[in-house]
Amino acid sequence: MKHYFLLFCVMLAVAGHAQNSSGSNRAINEKFILTPKPSAKPRLNNALVYGCRPGNAFLYRIPCQGERPLRFSAKGLPAGLTLDEDSGIIRGAAPARGTYRIVLKAKNKKGKASRTFEIISGDKIGLTPPMGWNDWYAHYDRISDKLMREAADLIVSTGMADVGYAYVNIDDCWAVSTPNNKAMKKDDGTRYGTPRKPDGTILPNVHFPDMKRMTDYIHSKGLKAGIYSSPGPRTCMGFTGSYGHEKQDAEQYAKWGFDFLKYDWCSYGSVVGKDRSLAAFQKPYKQMGDILKNIDRDIFYNLCQYGYGESWKWAASIGGNSWRTAGDLGIKELDKIFDIALRNASFREYNKPGEWNDPDYISIGYIGSNQDRGAPKPTPMGPWLQYSYMSLWSLMAAPLFYGGDLSRLDDFTLGILCNPEIIAINQDPLGQCARVIMHGDKQFIMVKDLYDGSKAVGLFNREKRPVEVRATWEEIGLRGKRKIRDAWRQRDLGTFTNELRSTIPAQGCLVVKISKR
Repeated sequence: MKHYFLLFCVMLAVAGHAQNSSGSNRAINEKFILTPKPSAKPRLNNALVYGCRPGNAFLYRIPCQGERPLRFSAKGLPAGLTLDEDSGIIRGAAPARGTYRIVLKAKNKKGKASRTFEIISGDKIGLTPPMGWNDWYAHYDRISDKLMREAADLIVSTGMADVGYAYVNIDDCWAVSTPNNKAMKKDDGTRYGTPRKPDGTILPNVHFPDMKRMTDYIHSKGLKAGIYSSPGPRTCMGFTGSYGHEKQDAEQYAKWGFDFLKYDWCSYGSVVGKDRSLAAFQKPYKQMGDILKNIDRDIFYNLCQYGYGESWKWAASIGGNSWRTAGDLGIKELDKIFDIALRNASFREYNKPGEWNDPDYISIGYIGSNQDRGAPKPTPMGPWLQYSYMSLWSLMAAPLFYGGDLSRLDDFTLGILCNPEIIAINQDPLGQCARVIMHGDKQFIMVKDLYDGSKAVGLFNREKRPVEVRATWEEIGLRGKRKIRDAWRQRDLGTFTNELRSTIPAQGCLVVKISKR
């Protein structure tokens, strides 16, 4: 009878949150924190696998929570790599082709921790979904060198780097704008100028006085830097694109030290005109993919062309590491996250290590609007919908890029972004996108196989009222007694047989890890 009692307790606990979330407008929007505060003891949160290309620059900051100062060590680190024992940053040149099994260790005055770390040096990078921050929904055409450096500082100081967030990515508006640019509604004229040197080298605008120094600063934190361009002559905001200068620009991004390229369709559509053929959609992305394969730097390649030509079917074959499967998830589209997730999950067969379906960024906290591109505002989503958002993206093994204002993060938002057990589900080495099992139109479960033989399961309720959701062992693919752990609350719920059922709050979720006893 033990598991029935525990099940009853789980239902009461979740139902309590449901009542708090549905009693009044004030209660619906009242924030609550599920993620426990990190322990003072060390907790290593590194991904278990990491891909790199032989001989290229290697940079990895070991994600670790715990009271500082921490002391790091690594057993089995290959030649060419060195570890800074105080910062936990591994640097050097990627080793020769092969697999290297390393044991990372961290200690402080409160305790110690260890965790395996497998470096796979070969042809693939991005063996787990990339994690980081992109400036677009926070800063738009206000972005600057100063804001990028501040972002790197905040990713470290808020603890985001301690759970795996690594990329600090510029979006549009870093290059030079065309005069009388109608896309820029509030234009002070400072982003005009000469777009390229006489030899064709692309130039940043005055708000980015030294790209190399900026990436060096980001790298000094153990973080990586991302940049943005378009295969067309202009970006979405009317800034200099790469058309006719593709190889030159890619080489320049590598010289500046960038580790990520977001390549946005934008004005390329005017180049190809009415040609909406598959070949037309593929051509510019294959061209850049071939170039990046021959650049002496690991540059993660993100195709941002909104799923044109069913890109999930071919993007990996032309060198893509991730590709958008839908349009932008700006502030006015956030009521559609369930639809976007279910659509993205329908392409799960194309999701695997180094090859990721991308449904866009995590837009919680303070977020801007694509329509007016004004200052960021509080997300219109209620607390439970925000938990569902992060849960869906993690179960789908989608890239985890925060798109909000880093300077206005609160404990609630950080609790959603920085739960290491939820992130571990996203970063699982199998790289599997969860399969969806619909329970009618408004409830569904997601089932994700994990590398250790366990399963991550999410129970979701789209309705604006609490509803009981049931997950049976038969539909999950289990038999016998199983141990269940609540990933958000980071606590064991006990041993269950045959099923899990729980009252799920309005637009809420329950995410568990189910393993053998």
